[in-house]
Amino acid sequence: MSFSFRRDVLTKPIFAWAHRVLPSMSDTEREALEAGDVWWDADLFTGNPDWAKLLAYPSAKLTDEETAFLNGPVDELCAMVDDWKVNWDWRDLPPEVWDFIRHNKFLGMIIPKEFGGLGFSPFAHSEVIRKISSRSVTAAVTVMVPNSLGPGELLMRFGTKEQQNKWLPGLADGREIPCFGLTSPEAGSDAASMIDTGVICKGTFEGKEVLGLRLNWHKRYITLGPVATLLGLAFKASDPDHLIGNEEQLGITVALIPTHLPGVSIGRRHFPAMQVFQNGPNWGKDVFIPLDYVIGGQERIGQGWKMLMSALAAGRGISLPSQSASGAAYCARAAGAYARIREQFNIPIGKFEGIEEPLARIAGTAYQIDAARRLTCAALNQGKHPAVISGIMKLHATERLRIVTDDAMDIHGGKAIIDGPQNYMGNLYRSVPVAITVEGANILTRNLIVFGQGSVRAHPYLLKEMTAIGNPDQQAGLEAFDTAFWNHVGHAAANFFRAWGRSWTGGVFAPAPDAGAATGYYRQLSRYSTAFALTADMAFLTLGGALKRKEMLSARLGDILSELYLLSAALKRWEDEGRQQDDLPALQWVMANGIRTMENRFAEVLANLPNRFVAAILKFVVQPFGANGLGPSDKVVQRCAQLVLEPSAARDRLISGLYEPGANDDGPIARLERAFALVTANAPIEKKMRAARIRDPDEAVKRGVITADEAGAIRTAHEAVMKVVEVDDFAPEALSPIYKKTHSSPERAAS
Repeated sequence: MSFSFRRDVLTKPIFAWAHRVLPSMSDTEREALEAGDVWWDADLFTGNPDWAKLLAYPSAKLTDEETAFLNGPVDELCAMVDDWKVNWDWRDLPPEVWDFIRHNKFLGMIIPKEFGGLGFSPFAHSEVIRKISSRSVTAAVTVMVPNSLGPGELLMRFGTKEQQNKWLPGLADGREIPCFGLTSPEAGSDAASMIDTGVICKGTFEGKEVLGLRLNWHKRYITLGPVATLLGLAFKASDPDHLIGNEEQLGITVALIPTHLPGVSIGRRHFPAMQVFQNGPNWGKDVFIPLDYVIGGQERIGQGWKMLMSALAAGRGISLPSQSASGAAYCARAAGAYARIREQFNIPIGKFEGIEEPLARIAGTAYQIDAARRLTCAALNQGKHPAVISGIMKLHATERLRIVTDDAMDIHGGKAIIDGPQNYMGNLYRSVPVAITVEGANILTRNLIVFGQGSVRAHPYLLKEMTAIGNPDQQAGLEAFDTAFWNHVGHAAANFFRAWGRSWTGGVFAPAPDAGAATGYYRQLSRYSTAFALTADMAFLTLGGALKRKEMLSARLGDILSELYLLSAALKRWEDEGRQQDDLPALQWVMANGIRTMENRFAEVLANLPNRFVAAILKFVVQPFGANGLGPSDKVVQRCAQLVLEPSAARDRLISGLYEPGANDDGPIARLERAFALVTANAPIEKKMRAARIRDPDEAVKRGVITADEAGAIRTAHEAVMKVVEVDDFAPEALSPIYKKTHSSPERAAS
């Protein structure tokens, strides 16, 4: 190789320094990093996102067949489910619902038609979960899990043709109920520390001696586990007798375990936050399976972690985000309607500013989460598996669901905390911690995954540099590092001057498409993308491998990246829906709230960056005038709240895709919607009565203020409202089996 001044004089010592400071990667970290794809997150990391590219992405659409399924079997399933009876009386879905789910192939939505499944797109899968979630969390989780990370997904992506032909048809039509066992008492977030084992050995299976694995495990928190017939199992494989090679420790492996095999103990249930979807532990004691039960066959032994991370990159972006988007829209529907029909001090409580503020937060969040869900599904529909974006979606969709559910509970007051058949908020509230915890606990995802993985995968040069450093061929590594490093330097320099110019001018000259009322928001995101890219590079430069341990800094940088994605999604939705002016208050709330979050996170990063000299330079460049932490104005808040206080096309768009109760449905949401329709239709009548300062409709008729028919409409609406406002009560013995013994004892009677 010929001499190069840049490479051999300038780059070589930097290459040696980078060996010391850049973070080292374990095999599990590398496999997690390499899982999935990058997508729009990579553009945001450049500091100069291509907005034309974002707007050109085709929006997710349903086929006629998918639409028919949503309007047919999905609606029918929702109508069959009484959530109170499911959760309180039965503690399970009734047998006829289980049969309906199986018969209509709900468990095989993602399985291709060639194997008997429905072959639906990720967006259709998401829409199905959205609708069912608005009716029953238990039913939604039951349908969701087999179509997410589990045997079906893993078989489709990694299974041999023989395995696919053997197992997928049964999974598609519900003859097989799948579950997946990953979490164990010793290994929660750190799955690599599992002690579940599979030892390569010879054994007898179905009357023949074959080479296989003898398995021992203890798993917990396994959804559908108690009723599963086919268990996907993650374990550490070993080959102490060298039956398949020279290595003894083979690594994490994934296999299929029919649950009827000797040694499998399954069926006991957990009770997660009083949710009654099937979930429980399982154990295996000396369970023997042939090697061809390893997903992908013998050649996939030891590749389990990579397989799981790759599958999770897609599934994590659909299931819980869809459930969370549904929950946020449900809160918008319920809290808005209740705040309109519930009067105190002679006016609807939704007219009080103290209620308008959380209502706006609910409406804005519902708009944003669903926008991000749609954008993520658009990527998945294109065959992308955006790992970082999936993590962002799971984290922020579930966290924001927690916030708006609390808001909706506060707006409803006592109505929401008295449980019973008439309470339509309580079970959603109880289910939120489950969503927060599963598929990667949010604390872990925020502190370690979003920026930790995103900074390497989505950055245009960092992964190339790390790969070059890890190259065992030092000369080839130096050559690759030289190219990547100097490109990185040019990239950072360009972002330095861009950030300086855009921050000092408030982003008014930053690039943006012609997007009408939203144009200025694109300019602001261009500004913050540049500031983020520069700040991230300076964090890498000054902290190196120590950045992995600076979890609070990493979390804040991850929050900025997340906001950039979520705000991009809101702008994309605004454009895709034809710039609906009625939706503008929701977009304004979302953008102002997100910009406030980014400003505060930048300020926190700069205040805590260990290298104070670099922090001072960054503050001068990125936040020369300090953090703008104002958020949405009061006028925007009030206009956004109005979106859910009156029937309108804007409200319909916010709650689209939720289950619509039938005309004969007398459930709590059906009652709420009927009361809402009656009360809002009577607004002109109420206005005449208020102008005359009369509250009694009969008195208003006597005085000629309203007609008798109008008085009848007022009374009908009032009766409908009282049905909604009513809460449940129970006979004491219905709530306490020991009531009579405790309260009818001789001692109590004597006293």
